[in-house]
Amino acid sequence: MASRATHGGAKMLSDVRIRLTLWYTGAMAIILVALASLTYFVLRENVARRNDVQAVELADTFLSTVDAEIDTAKEHETIDAGVAAAISEHRFRDVLFAAFDARGQLIGVSNGSPDNRHGNDLGRDVVVSTARELLGETRPFRFVRVAGHPFRGYLRRFSFGQQEGTLVVLQSLRRQIEFLDTLVRTFLIVIPLTILLAGLGGYLLARRSLSPVVAMSAQASRIGAENLDSRLSVRNPNDELGHLARSFNELLDRLSASFDRQKRFVADASHELRTPVAILCGESEVALAKPERGEQEYRETLRILSDESKRLKRVVEDLFTLARADAGQYPLSYSDFYLEELAAECAKNVRTLAAAKQITVTCEAGGEALIRGDEALLRRMLLNLLDNAIKYTPAGGSVAVHCAEQNGNYLLSVRDSGPGIPSDLRSRIFERFFRVDKARSREQDGGAGLGLSIGAWIAGAHGGQLELTNSTSEGSTFTAALPKHPPAG
Repeated sequence: MASRATHGGAKMLSDVRIRLTLWYTGAMAIILVALASLTYFVLRENVARRNDVQAVELADTFLSTVDAEIDTAKEHETIDAGVAAAISEHRFRDVLFAAFDARGQLIGVSNGSPDNRHGNDLGRDVVVSTARELLGETRPFRFVRVAGHPFRGYLRRFSFGQQEGTLVVLQSLRRQIEFLDTLVRTFLIVIPLTILLAGLGGYLLARRSLSPVVAMSAQASRIGAENLDSRLSVRNPNDELGHLARSFNELLDRLSASFDRQKRFVADASHELRTPVAILCGESEVALAKPERGEQEYRETLRILSDESKRLKRVVEDLFTLARADAGQYPLSYSDFYLEELAAECAKNVRTLAAAKQITVTCEAGGEALIRGDEALLRRMLLNLLDNAIKYTPAGGSVAVHCAEQNGNYLLSVRDSGPGIPSDLRSRIFERFFRVDKARSREQDGGAGLGLSIGAWIAGAHGGQLELTNSTSEGSTFTAALPKHPPAG
């Protein structure tokens, strides 16, 4: 069963590693593709702008050469010789010039240079016809094709004296296209390789990062009721996984403590119920064993059965109250009443019990104490405190109830003149079924040890707390601090 849980946990975590790797790789792929696309478009625009600037500079240089040739040879009446000289001087790789007069007649055109990869494929007629198509354009720049090869055309108007014309500069885009194609091929190689390496690295990183979780899952699957004291190992207490392990260990601590309390509660409840049940069974069997018994014997047996039945009923009711309280299923009935009046009534109700031991019960109040709460539960808490005080106060002693207001809370105190509680036992007095005097027998009216536990729960349910505020050889004082307006639960 444990191995199956471990396998399921490992499979789940493996899926988590894969999902993390896929998310990481996908994000990396999107970023790389976006960056590559942006780089491509930016470079393409920069190359295009640089080509245009270069075309303008080539046109300026070409026309400057034509102008210089005309000035040098003044006997020429036309610009034909100047254009021819400029064409012969401007022999650039992948650049063609074509000059036309104002009527669209060709003045001069350059041939493909020996370094031009297009070579003789670019015939003169093809260049002329392509350049002539640009004469009617209003835009200075345009993409054209010369014999199937991409070119960037630039149209420039000029005039020398009375002669006007148009210069067409054709720049081959071979190099630019090759550069951009090389860039794309580089991206097509680098991006998948980078994504592959990133995915592999991301998976290894996720696997290493989540390996403590796998170990914790395996350890947690082996923890059960029989080894609830086991804890998860914490590799690095300062990171998130260390915090998770500490939180889980703290949860195990609480579960272990709750489990121990539950086992102790069940054992104590079983022990507490076993004695009255045994007495009931024993007395009834003895009564039925004899065929004839006197009336007095029957009455004595019935008295014992009645006392043990009442004691068993109180224990069962207390257990039921605590069980409902632990489950959060004990609703409180809130109402407004005066706490000092409740204290006086409870003190009056126990005077008969106190008189049997010649114990004096007094009640002191510091004024009106209007409170909102569950009157029946608070009465039960106070009666439990008074009952304990009377039980542990020797004959001739005194028990005092005091009600006062302090810092927005009501302090309800019960003080006795008993022998006090040993210091080593004070931390356990609110535990269930705990008795300070273990030798006290039922014939001495010893309780089940649930009164203080129920009282502490009642005070807590009203937003307050019940504490042992003083315990000496001269007596003990229990104080319940209750807010005037407890939170409604």
